[in-house]
Amino acid sequence: MAKSIREVYGTVLAELGDTNQDIVVLDADLSGSTKTAIFKKAHPERFFNMGIAESDMVATAAGLSTTGKIPFVNTFTVFLTTLGLISARAQVCYGNLNVKFGGAYCGMSDALDGATHHATEDIAVMRSLPNMTVLVPSDETSTRWATQYAVETYGPMYLRLSRDVYPDLYPAGTKFECGKGAVVRDGTDVTVIACGLMVHKAMEAAELMAQKGVSVRVVDMYSIKPIDKELILQCARETGAIVTAEEHNIYGGLGGAVAEVLAWGGAAAPTEFVGIQDTFTESGPYPELLAKYGVDANGVVAGIEKVLARK
Repeated sequence: MAKSIREVYGTVLAELGDTNQDIVVLDADLSGSTKTAIFKKAHPERFFNMGIAESDMVATAAGLSTTGKIPFVNTFTVFLTTLGLISARAQVCYGNLNVKFGGAYCGMSDALDGATHHATEDIAVMRSLPNMTVLVPSDETSTRWATQYAVETYGPMYLRLSRDVYPDLYPAGTKFECGKGAVVRDGTDVTVIACGLMVHKAMEAAELMAQKGVSVRVVDMYSIKPIDKELILQCARETGAIVTAEEHNIYGGLGGAVAEVLAWGGAAAPTEFVGIQDTFTESGPYPELLAKYGVDANGVVAGIEKVLARK
């Protein structure tokens, strides 16, 4: 049965904390929402509620990392990647310190709280920071891997985590690799490169397009920085058209990263960007927001149809 991404993250952190005494967890008074309360219950002596002081929380984590600890800092994505940014840049990334960022409630998943709580610029912010790794899990198995990878691998790392339940996509024990993506559905006419929730929306769109005789390849680009250049260029060669799909502004996120690779590799494939069209979002039920801002299965279908018209 599928579980919420945040629940998996909190559970895995607590499990890893059983055997790794260096893991410490910091939260900005939102542990019930981020699910780091699961770690707090299991390891109260290694949990720190820093209050509504995101920059200070990240700075404290930077200091802890210099003593050999593996700090995970957690709050809503929008606050972690804005209010926490000065310390993330000037201390963690500049010093190449071993701090992990758990950005909860990414995209519009904090739906009813509106634009102030939605995170639609965070990929652009975090992937622009030197030394920062950016991972976007798409189900329970990839969230479990990303959390464990963060513990085992030195360096600043950002995990983009949703509030919501994502359907199971990978079987338990699937092997992942930082810097790679995964083809989760093969196809020959067009490739949709997606991350997070949008991988599932891309799979739905592929089914809809199959009914029209269009063969859609779907790639889960769970590692956005570093990104899988070889796979992107291979898909451009083999399918001749690329659509990117993300619950994020179309500027600077996954779409921008893929476009950079296509330009670098000299790929002439037409490309469409499915995402939030350079606007602030609003309050509302999550499915309705996804539909309104074109980041649902129908939005991906529209992107596929546009790119095929240019192919």
